[in-house]
Amino acid sequence: MTSNNDTGAPTMLSIIVPFLNEAQEMPKLCSHLQVLKDKGCEIILIDGGSEDDSLAITKQHGFPVLRAAAGRANQMNAGAATATGDTLLFLHADTRLPDSADTDIIEALQSGQYLWGRFDIHIDGKHPLLNVIAWFINQRSRMTSIATGDQGIFVKRALFQQVGGFPEQDLMEDIALTARLKKWGQPHCITTKISTSGRRWETQGVVATVLLMWRLRLAYWLGAPPETLKKQYTQVNRVK
Repeated sequence: MTSNNDTGAPTMLSIIVPFLNEAQEMPKLCSHLQVLKDKGCEIILIDGGSEDDSLAITKQHGFPVLRAAAGRANQMNAGAATATGDTLLFLHADTRLPDSADTDIIEALQSGQYLWGRFDIHIDGKHPLLNVIAWFINQRSRMTSIATGDQGIFVKRALFQQVGGFPEQDLMEDIALTARLKKWGQPHCITTKISTSGRRWETQGVVATVLLMWRLRLAYWLGAPPETLKKQYTQVNRVK
């Protein structure tokens, strides 16, 4: 197996990060990813056609960038296609991994009991309800074995390929993928928390955002087309 981690060692973990117009997040993200790269992880960044300084900032930090059509599913599939790691981790640009993430993931999967998993989540922000929302997200994920992208989904590369990767849809691609993965086994839930930005909730309103996501997920499970849900999501929430 070849390696893109500059250490000369085989790559165990490939971290795949799609982004689009994330100039505000890129300096912090690149610093975060450099630590993981230094630990031997392969870093794959995929730009969906940014019109701000995201691409320039990323290149200033020395990370090569792939280009793909906008859309997280499309971008993450493009990144996965180039990955060399045995395990793939899909990370949002506004999400930060715990310091032990690489070893936590490798240890979680090395026994063969689990083929995929996710982290418990912490939501960064000042609103007191964000901790409550994070608790409910973690509990819901435990009960349903379904994970969202904010939770840092990781999966053995062979299984990801076997299930066909992320469905090419405009929204709920993370839910659709994990529904496929759970047919092959339950996820490993890492209790060390991943941190994600609370900007979506705080900008659009905590209660309003929760109600919106509940409504969209219910509509999705009832069969509403993802492209229709994406239009509704974009009209209400233009931050992410």
